[in-house]
Amino acid sequence: MRDKLDGVAVFVEAAEAGGFARAAGRLALSRSAVGKAIARLETRLGVRLFHRTTRTQSLTEEGQAYYERCLRALDELRIGEAMLDSGRREVVGRLRVTMPVLLGRYCVAPLLLEFAKGHPKLELDLCFSDRPVDLVAERFDLAVRNGALGQGSGLHARRLATWHKVLCASPAYLAARGSPSTIAGLAEHDALVHCHAGQVYPWLLSDAGLELTEVRPTWRLRFDDLEAIADAAAAAMGLAWLPYWLVRKRVASGALRTLWAERRAATMDSYAVWPTTEYVPLRLRLAIDMLATKLPGAVVE
Repeated sequence: MRDKLDGVAVFVEAAEAGGFARAAGRLALSRSAVGKAIARLETRLGVRLFHRTTRTQSLTEEGQAYYERCLRALDELRIGEAMLDSGRREVVGRLRVTMPVLLGRYCVAPLLLEFAKGHPKLELDLCFSDRPVDLVAERFDLAVRNGALGQGSGLHARRLATWHKVLCASPAYLAARGSPSTIAGLAEHDALVHCHAGQVYPWLLSDAGLELTEVRPTWRLRFDDLEAIADAAAAAMGLAWLPYWLVRKRVASGALRTLWAERRAATMDSYAVWPTTEYVPLRLRLAIDMLATKLPGAVVE
């Protein structure tokens, strides 16, 4: 039976990655090792599973049919492993997690690393990416996502934390330009804005006692990276509207000051999202519980 399974996981990874090189990166193997594993599998099966060119590999008709059946088999194996794991007290195995780049770096990853210290037999595979990730197709165990969730089928979700964004600037900028007291007054200031695909994200602010209002401030500098905005704000280049967890150390050191702290602030939720399975492995269940307990403090303190 071991011979029957040899190379199957590598084959599935190559099929999902769209090529041997990408599969090698995901599996921490060399491209040559992936190619040899596929070749051995093809020899044993007596069929060609991939069309090969100098740059790409794609499934043959037989490869596609075999891939679909391999997926079912691997799913059954995962269910079996999870069923056994549900009766364990010790956290073992690999946990593959995807998370937003900055929230992950500043808040989520430190918690997971501390979690791993307490469970020496746990393996963590952490991916930092702001792109939408297909958890099932890319075989992630867990995702941390910000904002409203879509109606993805086959997924469970749990709210982990709510965090807020703050209007801030450096003391040097405020000394030179003054502190705005109203939304209308923002027009007299330089704003450091966040953009994506050429579109500037609006700010959500409130005048004292009023509802949140969408604001499109006057800007001279725009960035596609929030950390670069924080750096520019600390360099006295303008006002910024940023997640508090991103700027709190700069605020604590005095490099930045928050404005309008007494007013209503825009908030965003962070969620744990994971594929629906018959059994949830102990390592996943405990990791989600840990994040739900500790992430709220990590994003506000």
